[in-house]
Amino acid sequence: MSTLDAVSRLALTRPVSRRGFLRASAAASALAGLGWLPGPRAFAGTGSLFALGVASGDPAMRSVVLWTRLGRDPLAENGGMTAARVPVRWEVALDESFTRVVRKGKVLATAAGGYAVHAIPAGLRPDTWYFYRFIAEGETSRVGRTRTMPARNAAPGQLRFALVSCQDYQNGYFAAYRDIAEQDLDLVVHVGDYIYEYGANATAVRQHVGGETQTLADYRQRHALYKLDPQLQEAHARFPFLVTWDDHEVQNNYAGPFSETGIEAKAWAARRAAAYRAYWEHMPLRPSARPKKNGMTLYRQLDFGPLARIFMLDGRQYRTDQPCDAPSLDIAPTCPGDSSPDGTFLGARQEKFLLRGLERSRATWNVLAQQVMMMRGDLADAFGSSVPVFNMDAWDGYQAQRQRLLDFLARGKAANPIVLTGDIHSAWAADLKQDFLDPASPAVAAEFVTSSITSDFPAVFVDLIEANLGPNSKNPHIYYFDGRKHGYVRCTVTPGLWRSDYRTVESILDPNAAAQTAASWVVEAGVPGTKPA
Repeated sequence: MSTLDAVSRLALTRPVSRRGFLRASAAASALAGLGWLPGPRAFAGTGSLFALGVASGDPAMRSVVLWTRLGRDPLAENGGMTAARVPVRWEVALDESFTRVVRKGKVLATAAGGYAVHAIPAGLRPDTWYFYRFIAEGETSRVGRTRTMPARNAAPGQLRFALVSCQDYQNGYFAAYRDIAEQDLDLVVHVGDYIYEYGANATAVRQHVGGETQTLADYRQRHALYKLDPQLQEAHARFPFLVTWDDHEVQNNYAGPFSETGIEAKAWAARRAAAYRAYWEHMPLRPSARPKKNGMTLYRQLDFGPLARIFMLDGRQYRTDQPCDAPSLDIAPTCPGDSSPDGTFLGARQEKFLLRGLERSRATWNVLAQQVMMMRGDLADAFGSSVPVFNMDAWDGYQAQRQRLLDFLARGKAANPIVLTGDIHSAWAADLKQDFLDPASPAVAAEFVTSSITSDFPAVFVDLIEANLGPNSKNPHIYYFDGRKHGYVRCTVTPGLWRSDYRTVESILDPNAAAQTAASWVVEAGVPGTKPA
């Protein structure tokens, strides 16, 4: 039995054949009434060269990145491939039947590159939906759908996207992606923890293959396992993704050159490099993100016409170590280190890039898509402490750089800033203030934190946090918290209003669980801060 066969069986609530699984998946993903239904090649069978599906990302006005990775047995060594290189053709069309092909080309998938394919068709029309596919060794991939960004001088009336994070395969099924695939969206914004590095857990809902990821082969296999999930595949095939990483793509709570578990520097550098390379191989990223000797440039900005400028930030690669010697979950009482000017979350170069991009932006909305909570979150009352208690892995551990950013936003040089966050496996809505300790300090931005696709928030903290929020707490700027449900945030952006709908699934134990909107928050253009819809 192939490794792909084993995973297909683990992914179901009851044993079925592989063909039965694929038929059921295709049926479950029939998305009536949305203007585009998956074609007959929606899900490739076992042994398919394109078993990992297709994806697109980083759209610009006239181009977009198209992705696939070849592998007849994706969880086996080299994905079951033997040739040193495989020519792969790609096509882009205006219709799903490919009667109106507008661009086509050929790239080589190589063993050295993990048989990953990154194709970038250029000369496309702005603000246009396209269909794409790959062809190799006599086989054609499923059809994907993608789009380009509006032109700079356009006037788009709306941008809709899903904000997602934290998808621990072992913890449950990706029902949230099923709901995402049914939405009328332009993009999916993923702010990290696309994979988890942990070894197999025999008691989990479904299991990772092998132990904790260490080598390039390990990380490739783990990415392949996640990419085999049919609901994640469907979301990738329907919408372009904007992606950035957090920690679990390498190791939980790592900080730049520092391993969370004290791995020796040389071994840690090798492991981090392997993880970065595998991330590049499995994401629809442009060549500028290709790993180099000293790392991988993942931070960038993308414009949805003049409506929104989106900054995809990297809060892991350049940060200094978490301060205050936090013993568990990086939660600790305040110490001089958390406000040290020597501490950095983004690094000096990325900070300069961000501030310059914000200052020059003429967009109606300026969006910072990043990893961990920027809001102040004082847990002193929850822990019975006489001094502030912070999550040192969040921006509370890097207060000097946060203050520089908040001071900049307070000067009003960037219109309508919105911060989008993941990481913490729970949903939050808050105002960001120039001075969190001054009740009279006005909001300078709003922050929306998405819950997880599947990863759990520690249950022991839920009641503690709920009991220590509100206008009379140490965190009056935090208006919403939900640590019990899983899901994502659906964002609808117009020139006059930003709306964040917190979508939750009924259960992560059911791949077909229904979803609903648990709460909605809005920001009016020109009025910093959030309020209930």
